[in-house]
Amino acid sequence: MSKEWGDPKSSTSPSASQQLLERLFGMLSILAILAIIVSAAMLIASPAWGHGGGLAADGCHNDRKTGTRHCHRAANNSSQQTAQAPRQQSGPVYYRNCDAARAAGAAPVRRGQPGYARHLDRDNDGVGCEN
Repeated sequence: MSKEWGDPKSSTSPSASQQLLERLFGMLSILAILAIIVSAAMLIASPAWGHGGGLAADGCHNDRKTGTRHCHRAANNSSQQTAQAPRQQSGPVYYRNCDAARAAGAAPVRRGQPGYARHLDRDNDGVGCEN
C-alpha cells in the first residue's frame, strides 16, 4: 500500500511545494475576501450630491427655498469677468425675471456680473435681459 499526501494514515508530511501552495491559496482567499469587502464599501458609500441643479458661468446658482444665491466653484476667468462687470455689489444678487432686473437698473445683465443667471439669458449669448 502506497502512502499519499493527505492520507490520515500517512506519516509523511507534505512537501515544501505543497506547503507553499497551501499558503498561497490561503493568501488568495484573504485577498478575495478583502476585495469583496472593499467593493461592497464602495457601492454603499456613493458620493453625496447636495443638489442636481446647474451652475451659472460664475459657478453660482440661486436657492429657490431661501431666495439667496451661493457658489460652488470659482469663476473660470476672473480677469475677463472683472472687465465685463464694472458694477460690483456686495452680497448675492438675484433677479426673479427681467422686469426685476430692469427695475433695479441692472439690465442688461452680462455673464459674470452679479445677478446674471441663465433664466435671464434666453438665447445663451452671455447677455441677459437684453431687450
